[in-house]
Amino acid sequence: MARAQKLPPLPIVRGEGAWLYDEQGRRYFDACSSWWVNLFGHSDPGLNGAIKQQLDTLPHVMLAGCTHEPAVRLAERLSARTGGALGHCFFASDGASAVEIALKQSFHSWRNRGRGEKREFVCLRNGYHGETIGALAVTDVAVFRDAYDPLLMRAHIVDSPDSRLGNEAHALAAMRTLLAQRHAQIAALIVEPLIQGAAGMVMHSPDYLRGLRQLCSEFEVHLIADEIAVGCGRTGTFFAWEQADAPQWPDFLLLSKGITGGTLPLSLVLTTDAVFQAFWDEQEVARGFLHSHSYTGNALACAAANAVLDRFELQDQLQANRAQAALLAQAFAPLAEDARLAHLRQRGMVLAFDVKDPGPRFAERFHWAARAHELLIRPIGATVYLMPPYLINAGAAQFLFKAVRATLDEVLSHAA
Repeated sequence: MARAQKLPPLPIVRGEGAWLYDEQGRRYFDACSSWWVNLFGHSDPGLNGAIKQQLDTLPHVMLAGCTHEPAVRLAERLSARTGGALGHCFFASDGASAVEIALKQSFHSWRNRGRGEKREFVCLRNGYHGETIGALAVTDVAVFRDAYDPLLMRAHIVDSPDSRLGNEAHALAAMRTLLAQRHAQIAALIVEPLIQGAAGMVMHSPDYLRGLRQLCSEFEVHLIADEIAVGCGRTGTFFAWEQADAPQWPDFLLLSKGITGGTLPLSLVLTTDAVFQAFWDEQEVARGFLHSHSYTGNALACAAANAVLDRFELQDQLQANRAQAALLAQAFAPLAEDARLAHLRQRGMVLAFDVKDPGPRFAERFHWAARAHELLIRPIGATVYLMPPYLINAGAAQFLFKAVRATLDEVLSHAA
C-alpha cells in the first residue's frame, strides 16, 4: 500500500488486442497477459460474442441439483483432451480454490478407501500454488506464506528441478528418498509442470515429469499437476503434461487463468474414475465430496471456456503458437550475448532471462520504467519474463525486444 502511494496504479480504461489504454490515451503492450490469463487479446470478438449470447440465455444457475449445457460440454471436451483418462470435472472459481479442492479430494478419497493415515502432502522448493490456507501450505514462497505460517499444515518440501542447475537427477533422487520413507502417510504430491512460475519462470524437462509419475505410481501417491499458469497452450501443447508422454496422466489436473481467455473467473479440477468412485455411496452423505462455491460452473464462464476450446480445435491455435514462439526466440536471441544477463530460456510462449546485478527494487523499477516504452511488464525478482497473448507477429516480436532492451539499458544504467 505504501509503494502504491509512491507509484500509483496505472488507470486502464480500454483493451484491444495485445494493447491496454490508459485514461490519457497512452497504450501499453500487455507482455504478461494480465497475470497470465489473456490468451487471444483484450476484447476478443469471439470470446465476447460467446459471453453475450450466453448472457441472453442463462447467465447462471446453481450447479447443485441442476446442470446446463455449457458446463457439460466443457467437462466432456476437456476429458476428451486427456483421452478420457481424466473423466471427471469439478468446477470452482479460481486457481487457489482448485488447489484446495484437489488437496481435499486426495485426502478424502484415501480416507474413504480406508487409508485415512495418508494425510500429508509434498511440494517443490520455491513452488507456488495460491494464497488460501491449504494452497499456502504447499507453497514455498516466503513473502506469501510466512505471515500465515502458524496457520498452515506442514508439507514436505523437496528440491525442485532447475534447468539452470542441471539438477533433475538429484531432484528425483530426493523425491524417491522421501516417498520411500513416508509414502504410507503421503496423500499427494503437487507440481507445476515444466515451469515454476512465481519462482521466476524456473524450467525443467518433460523427463522430470515422467520420473515423478513413475514414483507416484510406485509408492501409491496421488500426483497433482497444477496447470493453472502453464495450461491452455502456454508451453507449446494444450496441457503441459502432454509433453511428458507418460503412460499415465496425473491423478488431478488443475486449470484456471487462461481457460476463459482472460474474461471471467473459472477453475476446474480434472480427475480419474478411481478418485470419483472413492466418493460413491448410496447411503452415507458424509462420504461424498461436500465442497461448493455459489458460482460453481457459472454458465457465462463456461461459455467463454468453450469458445477458448473452439479456437484451439477449429483454428489450430497450437500450430500458430509454435510459429509465434519461434518469432520471439529469434527476436530475443541477441540477449544471449548480453554480459549483464544470464540464462535466456524459453518454453513455448514463455520467455525469460535473469539479470546478474539488478540493484535494489529491480522489479519495481523495471515495471515503472517500461511504461515509458509502451510496455506493461512485471519482473519476478531479478527475472524478466514475457508471457504475451497469442498475437505475436514479426513486428510485435521486434517491438517487445526493443522495448525490453531499452528498459534494461535505462534501469541498469541508473543502478550503476
